Amino acid sequence: MSTNKSQFNLNRRAVIKAGGTVAAATALSGLATQGVWAAGSDKPEKEEVKVGFIPLTDCASVVMASVLGFDKKYGIKIVPTKESSWASVRDKLVNGELDAAHVLYGLIYGVHLGVSGPKKDMAILMTLNHNGQAITLSKKLADKGAVDGPSLAKLMQTDKREYTFAQTFPTGTHAMWLYYWLAANGIDPMKDAKVITVPPPQMVANMRVGNMDGYCVGEPWGHRAIADGIGITAMTTQDIWKDHPEKVLGTSDEWVKKYPNTARALTAAVLEASKWIDASLSNKNKMAETIADKSYVNTSVDVINQRILGRYQNGLGKTWDDPNYMKFYNDGLVNFPYLSDAMWFMTQHKRWGLLKGDPDYLAVAKQVNRIDIYKDAATMAKASVPKDAMRTAKLFDGTVWDAKNPKAYAAGFKIKA
Repeated sequence: MSTNKSQFNLNRRAVIKAGGTVAAATALSGLATQGVWAAGSDKPEKEEVKVGFIPLTDCASVVMASVLGFDKKYGIKIVPTKESSWASVRDKLVNGELDAAHVLYGLIYGVHLGVSGPKKDMAILMTLNHNGQAITLSKKLADKGAVDGPSLAKLMQTDKREYTFAQTFPTGTHAMWLYYWLAANGIDPMKDAKVITVPPPQMVANMRVGNMDGYCVGEPWGHRAIADGIGITAMTTQDIWKDHPEKVLGTSDEWVKKYPNTARALTAAVLEASKWIDASLSNKNKMAETIADKSYVNTSVDVINQRILGRYQNGLGKTWDDPNYMKFYNDGLVNFPYLSDAMWFMTQHKRWGLLKGDPDYLAVAKQVNRIDIYKDAATMAKASVPKDAMRTAKLFDGTVWDAKNPKAYAAGFKIKA
């Protein structure tokens, strides 16, 4: 750990130097503008693009695309728009107040399938990140011995009362990670607990006053609970599913049809920012300093940059270096909108009764995940593109997801709605 600390401190000092690098990169991106899109048919139809975000670490690629001027390179101006809740993001995407958003994977599919508010055909342009969420249990539970799934299940059996857990949106990623984790430990989230919806920035305050026993949310609000001494990390989501899909760049199908060149330019700009973040530790530090500002996440830099560098602590004295921390590019493996990822979220929506019947999983995924737009943008941004639109994963309970029979997979869980 001492080596990592010295390296961490060196990179902290390097941030000052990185500022010059960032300025140079911005200037270069401006010089490159005219070479990326032609003034004719490829020119973005819409120059100013309002992109919503929630104050979370994984909004970083959208923010940095704007701050570093990658957007200018592609002939657009990204206007990051801070939103108060995922419900607000949903409503503004549906009514057109936002052009696109940093948004939960499962929210886009909930809207598209009409199970999380107004139904509207939606589109996913790219995945923004893998990993980097966490399940937090209150310090009060930890003091009673509940520090992970098995010990929580044991406590809930012996200390009978109503247990309350929070997620951030009913069809969203955090709800699915929370439900999956509880069920894998024998706790039925629909019967054995009360589940509430709380916007990410409000999680810590609600736990502080005792409104919930645990929650699942994106960083930095997992680490913030530890820094404030009110919670512990029971499990990271990357330990549930290594390199799991998380936030996406989402919009409506209507918007993509109306502004296809703008959609490509936006995707390419955010892709470049994703590459930049993952390129070095000093870039990650610079990113943490930028998004910590009150305009974005509004927290201290140290609450963000520890886990961004893979330096974890659980609030109980354990520290570790996690190679599967939040990733924004990872040689292009992060950003490709895999069809299998989309299908997995739909299987979980069916599992928990959010979907009453089985959709045509593959057909819906092909409609929403705009691989065509992504490939064009990846060419523009010189980003790697995986060969296969499907990928497999083994989750922490031993189940394997390969997308070959989604209907059977959704029905195959012991605990389900």
